Amino acid sequence: MVSIRQFGAINRTYRHITRYRAILRVLLKYGFSDLIEYLHLDQYLESGLQLLKRKPKTNEQLFRHSRPERLRMALEELGPTFIKLGQLLSTRSDFVPPEYIEELAKLQDRVPPFSYPEVEQIFQEEWGGAHTEFLSDFSSEPVAAASISQVHHARLMVEDEDGIRRERKVVVKIQRPGIDKIIAVDLEILLQIAGFIEDHLEEMQGHQPTAIVKEFARSLFQEIDFTIELTNIQHFARQFVGNKDIYIPEVFPAFSTERILIMERIEGIKASNIQELWDKGYNLPLIAERGARLVMEQVFVHGFFHADPHPGNIFILPNNVVCFIDFGQMGRLLLRDREDFTDLVINIAAGNENKVAAGILKMTTQKEEPNRESLTLDISDFMRRYVHLAIGELKITKLHKDLLRLLSRHRLFLKPSMYLMLKALGTVEGVGLLLHPKLELLSLAKPFMKKIQMNRVNPKRMAESLRETGGQYLDLFHEFPVETRSILSQLRQGRLKIEIEHRGLRSLERSLSRASNRISFAIVLAALIIGSSLIVLSKLPPNWHGIPVIGLIGFLVAGIMGFWLLISIIRQGKL
Repeated sequence: MVSIRQFGAINRTYRHITRYRAILRVLLKYGFSDLIEYLHLDQYLESGLQLLKRKPKTNEQLFRHSRPERLRMALEELGPTFIKLGQLLSTRSDFVPPEYIEELAKLQDRVPPFSYPEVEQIFQEEWGGAHTEFLSDFSSEPVAAASISQVHHARLMVEDEDGIRRERKVVVKIQRPGIDKIIAVDLEILLQIAGFIEDHLEEMQGHQPTAIVKEFARSLFQEIDFTIELTNIQHFARQFVGNKDIYIPEVFPAFSTERILIMERIEGIKASNIQELWDKGYNLPLIAERGARLVMEQVFVHGFFHADPHPGNIFILPNNVVCFIDFGQMGRLLLRDREDFTDLVINIAAGNENKVAAGILKMTTQKEEPNRESLTLDISDFMRRYVHLAIGELKITKLHKDLLRLLSRHRLFLKPSMYLMLKALGTVEGVGLLLHPKLELLSLAKPFMKKIQMNRVNPKRMAESLRETGGQYLDLFHEFPVETRSILSQLRQGRLKIEIEHRGLRSLERSLSRASNRISFAIVLAALIIGSSLIVLSKLPPNWHGIPVIGLIGFLVAGIMGFWLLISIIRQGKL
């Protein structure tokens, strides 16, 4: 498992200099030189990146595309990390203008497959042997290839509960070679670029770009560890034991690793193939309602839900059975979060502005306390659009977009779990409306919400809550004297430490770092000139036209270094 780390402006930048160059070349190629200048990216990449041409040759054919289209094309060329980031941003209407959202939603995660010898090498590394030991009819050509993995069909011989060996049709998901290292480097670079955005774009600071990148990194690292996806499938299957409306593919843990996932092959019809479903006699309204109820159960009952239920990840099996696939992205909701969301929806429908304001603050995080009066006024305008509607008439997708715009104005941020839930509900609402245009998603959610409300006043639940709260107060009273004694002891011994974090010093730190680097550079340059002068005066052989060669080389190197330093200063407008 790889991890993302906060890194300094200098050392980590040089470590990833090659990838930085590739990223900047792509941005320049697609006409984003103004963005590079605006964020001052080149100031932090003096070792080599300033050698890049700021004005590439104009590709008239390319520049016929709009700026949003060129951004999409640039992200696709930059590879998996940037494609995934673009797909994430396409859902953030609070962060990205509408014309960009529409274009980013078209991002395609399809790339050429990696070779069969590489597939064999991965099996050798993960299994310690060839895949032919357990798999037969292995398709040498993948049936699907994406930026993180590709999928092959095969047959697997397994032993069932009765001890009988049977051959099962399976899909084999194999991670792209070296993808973990590529993603780690890209995420570290993205984290630093997010820092540049916060430093130089004041209007973007409230959106917390670094927080978005860190949450994105956490999600992406989970997606590339197939053991996590395997565990997700097993957990998900346990939630629906005995439910005949849903089918979860079987996984084979004994043959799966971090880079290989083997699961049952599903032979159904994708939910997006509406015409085929009609032609084969499926009940589309039933499928829509069944799928919506299953998602409601995931969210409101279990608090563990499929975070990406788009039509390509939902198959329909005979008897209108719904089957989810691709469990790389899963969401989790605490009971408290489910209760908060339930209260929000009910209070919106009831038109209670003060309770809606309180509910929004519970579902969000903020750097500073918002202006309650201004927030309440905006919430009042927000609710005018919905107060005349019954719960069943509320559309999650529109509610989500309007809510994000409201939060953006007040620099409030949905908790990651709440954001994933709203995104998942919006996605499944879109799928449901394709199948059944009269679907009312929140009407189907009402029984689950009522159950959450009733559970809150359940005597057993209230007794458990009182017992837990009482226990916490007892722990506090027990620990208070000990903690107080410890603080007084440290104070008496002069060992009490107070940590103070001063925000806004990052730009100053980088400026000082650049200045110190230039001073060191200038000292080395001066020493080189003085040393070369002494060598020339000493007439130290070998000589060329009576001038020592070593001294000439020294002057030449000094001239190059001096010219480089001068250009660096001029380009940054600091002369």
